[in-house]
Amino acid sequence: MTESEQTIRQLNHRHHIGRTMLIGFFTVAPLWITWLVFDFLLGILASTGTPLLRAAAGLVEPLSQTVSDWLLDSSFQKLVAILLTLAVVYAIGLLASLVLGRKLIAVLEAQLVRLPLVQTIYGGTKRFLHTMSKPPVSGQRVVLISFPTPEMKAVGFVTKILHDSVSGCELAAVYVPTSPNPTSGYIEIVPLSDVIQTDWSIEEAMTFVMTGGANAPDKVRFRNEPDDPEETRS
Repeated sequence: MTESEQTIRQLNHRHHIGRTMLIGFFTVAPLWITWLVFDFLLGILASTGTPLLRAAAGLVEPLSQTVSDWLLDSSFQKLVAILLTLAVVYAIGLLASLVLGRKLIAVLEAQLVRLPLVQTIYGGTKRFLHTMSKPPVSGQRVVLISFPTPEMKAVGFVTKILHDSVSGCELAAVYVPTSPNPTSGYIEIVPLSDVIQTDWSIEEAMTFVMTGGANAPDKVRFRNEPDDPEETRS
């Protein structure tokens, strides 16, 4: 084997190793990120119920050391936290569906709104979710706006239609979520005429944001161009 053939063989071997490592990385990375997210959420849920489980472990320790060890095991604590969370959410939903439950929740909300900081956070969150669950007053809920530069577009949700106090022009309050966490974002006030309507649903837009744009419909309207060719020529 000549020296040039050995060099080519070494290069091909290195290319094969690099390509195989890259394929392995892209295969493992989504699974690893998914596990990190779930592990983080499960850790939060488990930490809320840890004091109760530790107290229960101390009570049953004289009776059964095995049960006490189970209660102190981190995996068992995460499982209990998930089950308790699901049970509490279901119970609250069942309570809110009853007339008496709605009255109790209304009384609780009336007490919460008296606290300045709680009123701001709780009231604002409730109004935002209520707005997102209702159809928009004008146009589509999911839109595109020029952000952060005129040449770039960002996916946003129209939350309210305003009016300019001077010109009377319609303005849109648009919430622009950040990726991959849509609970944080920006509020932009833009002329309604500059808002680009889309045919995306809220679920499609949220999936688009949370996946960093990897999962999205194949087509989207990028510019506010007239639909009529005659208007374009004029």
